[in-house]
Amino acid sequence: MLDITTIGEVLIDLTQTGCSEQGVPLFAAYPGGAPANVAVAAAKLGASTAFVGKTGQDEFGSYLRRVLAEHGVDVTGLHTDRSPTSLAVVSVSPGGERSFRFMRGADTNLSPDEIDEGWVDRSKVLHFGSVSLTAGMSRSATIFAARRAHKTGKLVSYDPNYRPSLWRGREEAMQWLQIPLPLAGLVKMSQEELPLLTGSEDLERGSQILEDMGIRLVVVTLGDRGAFYRWRGRTGLVPGVDVEAVDTNGAGDTFLGALLYRLTRRGDSPLEGLTVSELEEALDFSNRAAALTCTRPGAIPAMPTLEELSGAGE
Repeated sequence: MLDITTIGEVLIDLTQTGCSEQGVPLFAAYPGGAPANVAVAAAKLGASTAFVGKTGQDEFGSYLRRVLAEHGVDVTGLHTDRSPTSLAVVSVSPGGERSFRFMRGADTNLSPDEIDEGWVDRSKVLHFGSVSLTAGMSRSATIFAARRAHKTGKLVSYDPNYRPSLWRGREEAMQWLQIPLPLAGLVKMSQEELPLLTGSEDLERGSQILEDMGIRLVVVTLGDRGAFYRWRGRTGLVPGVDVEAVDTNGAGDTFLGALLYRLTRRGDSPLEGLTVSELEEALDFSNRAAALTCTRPGAIPAMPTLEELSGAGE
C-alpha cells in the first residue's frame, strides 16, 4: 500500500534569484506546485508517494517528471497535454517572502477519466490543494478523487492554499475553498486562510467551526511562531524554529509532507488512536523540516532528508 497520493498541479516556479549588473531581475526554473511538493517532501523523508497531475509535452514537463521520479515519487499517474506546462513567477522580497503570478497551462486540463481509482484505493492518504479547484477540468478531477477517497474511508488531506490572482474575487474563492471541507479528515492552512474557510480570524473559534463540520484534525501554520492544532476537542500550539529565512517557498508544503510522513508511519489508518503527545511530536518535527527549507532557495531542492533532521523527533 502507498502511504500518500497527491493530486493537483505540478509546475515550474520561475523564482527571482537576484539582479544582473544592469538591474535586470534574474530567475531560476525550480520545480514546484504544492501537491507535487508535498509528495516529494514526504518521499525525501522515507514515505512511499505517488503524484497524479498533468504537464505539457515540452522540456519543462519532461524535467518535472524526471525530478519527481528522481526523488522517489511514482509518476505513473502524471499525464501530458498539448498545452504548455504551467508556470508560476515567484518574486522574493529581501525578507524571503513570496509573491506569485501564474501562467496556467496543462495542469488545468486533468480530467476525471484520467484518475485511476486504484491510486486512491491503494493509498493511506489522498492529498490535494485548492489551486486545482480554480479551473473546470482539474476541479472536477480533484473533487472526483477526494470523493472516492472519502467514500472508501481513506484519510483525505486538504490544503486550502489561497492564491488571490487565481480567483475572480474573494467571494468566489471562499465558496470553492469551502466546498471540499466535508470530504476532508485533515485540513492544514495558514492563519490568513482560516477566515476564508470559517469567517473567523480567531484560532479557537475558527478551528471549532471546522471540527463541528467533521474535520478530525485542524492545523494552522503560524510561520516562525509554530503550528496551532485542534484534535478531539483539544487545542495547542507547538512552537516554531527561529531561522534566517532565505526563501519561504515550499515551507508549508514541506511542513505538510513531514506531518503526513509521521502520521502514515502509524499504520493504514493514520489518525486512529493518535495521542496528543504523538501529534505534538509530529508537529515539532514538521516545524523543523519547514524551517530548514526556509534557509535554502527553491522548494523541492530545499526540502530536507531524514538524515538532515536527525534529532528532530525521530
